Amino acid sequence: MVKKFLSLQWKEFFRSSAFQKGIAIKILLVLAALYFGGCALVLGVGLFFIVKKMVPGIDPMQTVNNFLIFWFLMDLIIRYFMQQMPVMNIKPLMIIPVKKKNIIHFLLGKTTVSFFNILPLFMFIPFSIVLLFQNSDFQYSGLNVFAWVVSVVAITQALNFLNILVNKSNTVFYITLGLLAACGALEYFEIYKVSEFFGVIFNALYNQPYLVVIPVALACFLYYLNFDYLNKRFYLDGAISKEIKEVKTSDLSWLDRFGKLATFLKNDVRMISRNKRPRQVIFMSGMFLFYGLIFFTQDIYRDMPAMLAFASLFITAGFLFSFGQMVPSWDSEYYKMMMSQNIPYRQYLESKWYLMVLAVLISFILSTPYIYFGWDIFGMIAAGASFNIGINSFVTLFGGALNRVPIELNAKAKAFSNTQGFNPTQLLVALPKLLLPVLLLYVPYLLFDLTTGIICLGASGIIGLLFKNFFLNKIEKVYQKGKYKTISAFGEKK
Repeated sequence: MVKKFLSLQWKEFFRSSAFQKGIAIKILLVLAALYFGGCALVLGVGLFFIVKKMVPGIDPMQTVNNFLIFWFLMDLIIRYFMQQMPVMNIKPLMIIPVKKKNIIHFLLGKTTVSFFNILPLFMFIPFSIVLLFQNSDFQYSGLNVFAWVVSVVAITQALNFLNILVNKSNTVFYITLGLLAACGALEYFEIYKVSEFFGVIFNALYNQPYLVVIPVALACFLYYLNFDYLNKRFYLDGAISKEIKEVKTSDLSWLDRFGKLATFLKNDVRMISRNKRPRQVIFMSGMFLFYGLIFFTQDIYRDMPAMLAFASLFITAGFLFSFGQMVPSWDSEYYKMMMSQNIPYRQYLESKWYLMVLAVLISFILSTPYIYFGWDIFGMIAAGASFNIGINSFVTLFGGALNRVPIELNAKAKAFSNTQGFNPTQLLVALPKLLLPVLLLYVPYLLFDLTTGIICLGASGIIGLLFKNFFLNKIEKVYQKGKYKTISAFGEKK
């Protein structure tokens, strides 16, 4: 049965309408996997000697075990943001005599051979081999090393199954987040050294080989929890029916002042407030507000105005970049219906533009505490906000016309989840958004002074606003030209 499932998955992969369109990004992902695998292999071979040199006189295995908890913590965080959940088109299988437990076992089995589970092998297996063949003051038992490697692999698989539960269940997510926050607080405020506690546990897994049954049992237990979770929800009605939710209404009459655009603006506000993916964008936009702390708190960047301009731009550009580049994908679920109505495309685009401008203004107001770092820094942020409104908003809206990847509004985004959205033209469009503001500030700074650079950057945004109608007319023509291609792309089954 597993062989049959693999055959079906292989055919689905190559027959997919998005296979050829995403072939470039797939090649890049394979090259990236080989690169990181090679780095892990080199690190695994040299880890013993690196640790021995950095911490002389102490058993390298003990040192590695003391810091192993940080590896697993980083593993879990990266998995949460990047690892794809098991996916399989199960609807055709639910009406034929195939045991559902076989399908669930296959889905969970797919995750065990993911890149995130294989990468640790490239590091820990070479490390264990070096342990056995090195000649030093520390001697290692083959049985102990083997049990330790099995334990590390079992814990890695346990994190894999935990990550699936975290993504599927809000209860598990909040429990896991609470435990990690509590452990982090205990460690940070030096109430209790959690890292030392786990160091003792990992050293015990090496010194007492029979304890390997504990991480193996943990991985099996989490596998069972996943199986039970999926098994209870594995029904045809659940696969084809739409989830019915109670819709909460809100008073958006304050948007009526925008006239004909109010309908579109209200639709976008409701979409953002009611769905997971847009709310994730809001969260990411909030994180952009702290981007300047990386640069403004370091004296080394004080004499690097180009880097400061780059940071100032990003502080108010979070929503602009994350939301704007996905226009019109946000409306992909009902785009065909919307385009069949008597709706002026200009009004649709202008409403998106106003939403991005409003987000930039809110971000600028929230960035007021940056005055603490000086008026020149705050002036850069103000000039960056002006550039984002007058130039970047139009460039971003234009770039959205090249993006025809549908979005599931109630599905959380993952890194590399929409690989077919890779477009070299979009990368070229993104360059002016990042490089032009740096040049507008840095060139006048070299010729005159920093104040002149800030004024030039801010003035560019004002000039861009004067040509608002011109830019929107040009962008509308681009969207109109690719209208039917976009409708076709949003109608494809991914």
